[in-house]
Amino acid sequence: MKNLVEELKWRGLYHDSMPGTEEQLLKEATTAYIGFDPTADSLHIGSMVQIILLVHLKNFGHRPIALVGGATGMIGDPSGKSDERNLLDEEALAKNVAGIKSVLSRFLDFNSTEVNAPVMVNNYDWMKEFSFIDFAREVGKRITVNYMMAKDSVKKRFSGEGEGMSFTEFTYQLIQGYDFYHLYKNNNCILQMGGSDQWGNITTGTELVRRMGGENAKAYALTTPLITKADGSKFGKSEGGNVWLDADKTSVYKFYQFWVNTTDVDAEKYIKIFTFLDKETIDALIEEHKAAPHLRVLQKKLAEEITVFVHNREELEKAIQASNILFGNSTAEDLKKLDEATFLEVFDGVPQAEIAKADLENGLEIITVLNEKTGFFKSNGEARRALTANSISVNREKIKEDFVLTANDLINDQFVLLQSGKKNYFVIRVV
Repeated sequence: MKNLVEELKWRGLYHDSMPGTEEQLLKEATTAYIGFDPTADSLHIGSMVQIILLVHLKNFGHRPIALVGGATGMIGDPSGKSDERNLLDEEALAKNVAGIKSVLSRFLDFNSTEVNAPVMVNNYDWMKEFSFIDFAREVGKRITVNYMMAKDSVKKRFSGEGEGMSFTEFTYQLIQGYDFYHLYKNNNCILQMGGSDQWGNITTGTELVRRMGGENAKAYALTTPLITKADGSKFGKSEGGNVWLDADKTSVYKFYQFWVNTTDVDAEKYIKIFTFLDKETIDALIEEHKAAPHLRVLQKKLAEEITVFVHNREELEKAIQASNILFGNSTAEDLKKLDEATFLEVFDGVPQAEIAKADLENGLEIITVLNEKTGFFKSNGEARRALTANSISVNREKIKEDFVLTANDLINDQFVLLQSGKKNYFVIRVV
């Protein structure tokens, strides 16, 4: 077997593992799982590390299991939280589980017939018939309260962070631990992986496997570091909130822009973590970037690779085309190829004004448009001077003072893009 741990280490994807984990992965094809909490009906880029970890696992000949926590999602993981989460009802959870399964299916082929074909499971399937008394007898007696209290996720809540911890949350690590035992028994799964904040929950699982699986039972743990930005802030959010992996929540254009706009320091780190490019290629890209940072070679390659991975190449091309509208030498034809949603996102925050479509029937003189109808310029004289200086464009094409705006100039039958100079934009919405 190729050395997966060595690969994870140079990529910055390795934080810690239990003794013997690397040796086990080198010895034979190993089944491993990662859990995903159904707190929403999709996943955002904060889950990308774990998705990529499962793909690496598969690529190295091992068998990945993606667990969607339909049962644990009813309780809420206390790890890293100072207060208890609001509990979701069954209907909301079912919707979220279905959404997450749909996202994960884009990265892992759960219908594959390969020997190490990925598997998807939902812990609700085996927890729904488990009575409280049976769980207390069969699982609860295996782990002491002292052991559970020693976990960081519990200690922090008992030491004054937040409002303490309910019994419901306290049981979370036992239920997650039982998931590991269930997969060990039924799927020959002997490794659980996750973020470093999951170490306590994962090791509770390894302990349950050891205590419930018989004298020869072995289980392993491996964690990834929590990803942060160079300034120490949390990775995964933009100014507009979470960056989602579904285009209906975060457009491909905004997704692409998130990666293109990373800092040089972050791009050098992220291209190892979030792409599957080999070390030689990445090292060459880093050197090329350092020689001419203004060309943003690293950021562009990072954005390209991860946009294709999460969406597809066709969507990447559209995102690049949309980006060039603002930052490149785009044409009127390029503008007209943008759909309404992408057009509005490209020009998000740009001043806008509405004019009636009826006004365009006989055409509008451009001076009237620039001043009276939109307020883009404060006076006719100011607008006229800008036109004389050849600094005004309509839909990316330079115009003169004799230009007349008509319905033929509309983008998507409703927009006109005005531009003064290189960076001063204005959007007319025709209603």
